[in-house]
Amino acid sequence: MVATSSGHSNVAFCREHGLDVVTPDTLGDALEQTHRALNNAELFYGHGSDSAWDEAVFLVLSAAGLSLSSDDKVLTQHLSHDVWETALRWLRGRIEDRQPLPYLTGRAWFAGLEFHCDKRALVPRSPLAEVIRNEYRPWYSEGVPNRLLDLCCGGGCIGIAAAVYQPGLEVLLADIDHDALALAQENIALHEMGGRVRALQSDLMDSIGDERFDIILCNPPYVDAADLASMPQEYQCEPPRGLGSGDDGLDLARRILRGASQHLSPQGLLFLELGNSWAALDDELSGVALTWLEFSEGGHGVLLVRAQELPDIVKHLAL
Repeated sequence: MVATSSGHSNVAFCREHGLDVVTPDTLGDALEQTHRALNNAELFYGHGSDSAWDEAVFLVLSAAGLSLSSDDKVLTQHLSHDVWETALRWLRGRIEDRQPLPYLTGRAWFAGLEFHCDKRALVPRSPLAEVIRNEYRPWYSEGVPNRLLDLCCGGGCIGIAAAVYQPGLEVLLADIDHDALALAQENIALHEMGGRVRALQSDLMDSIGDERFDIILCNPPYVDAADLASMPQEYQCEPPRGLGSGDDGLDLARRILRGASQHLSPQGLLFLELGNSWAALDDELSGVALTWLEFSEGGHGVLLVRAQELPDIVKHLAL
């Protein structure tokens, strides 16, 4: 039966969203019911999955403690009462509160790796995963990079993934938010990267001193004011300072571009993600030849800047 701890509210929720008020017999039954409820709830998908089916799989397998790569054999597995109660709790949070599913489960994936995830930082999502997997080719021409900065690191997934994929790479994670850095420290420990990855509280690059890097990966706040005001409710669960960046979304991007030359090696590269705000920067720098990356795995709005290109870019930036 449905948990008594939630009382009639759980029963009412199940009936409202087409769920049986008794525990489904198998994981497959639970998956079908969860998918139907999610599909009928008119949710927004943009935090690690892009459909109700993907979220149903993530939710039910996670509740059962199974790998997301499990095969169809698990569909006939008996579903325990406790597992269904966990799935129901997450499903209610997803439908009634519009919380991103990774916040409910406490885990998320980036570049094929699992990370701790909660409201201290944005849910990881970035096309920079493809840049990391491709080892910065064909743009980095100096062999293997030795030092990398993950700027505006949040929970640290970008920089930690870079360290996992490239043994020997030294990584600095930097963020202004103390809570986000605490989450990043947990993810450093999760991946046993304490020997090569360190975290620093810094307002962009203000506390980095004279350190220089071969690669800077940066996914800063970049949402413009209009988009921020109209974002789906799921995004309102995330830290606001991790999303907005002024009227045109470029307040932080301009600061980053002005300061990057002091922290890049002579042949270094800056990968700056700007999402939908890329067009505003492209217009502002219309007199400069810019390199916007294309991705086979989806995503857009990532600017590639070579160290030697920065002086000309800075010259054309708006005040």
